Amino acid sequence: MSEESAPLAAVVRGEALRAHAESRIRSDPARIADGWERRFVVEARRVEEYVRLYESAGFEVAADPVRADQAEEACGDCRVVLALQFRVVYTRRKAGPEPD
Repeated sequence: MSEESAPLAAVVRGEALRAHAESRIRSDPARIADGWERRFVVEARRVEEYVRLYESAGFEVAADPVRADQAEEACGDCRVVLALQFRVVYTRRKAGPEPD
């Protein structure tokens, strides 16, 4: 692998891991019960831009660290990695009068 392709390879590996995690991480039932909608799983270093985007669109936003109990049992060793590097993003409409 050339030095020029190394950063791209890292991005591709990161995206593959994120996509894999997306399907293997269970939603927080307490969040869902409180009216939150799960949006996606994202790397912690990118979460702030999504929080700002959803807030600018009128949503409340929660970006929770992935807990080990949310990962499927088959995930095994990736639980620690997921807990350190990923957040689950939830949104819900802010309380208040409905727009016309």
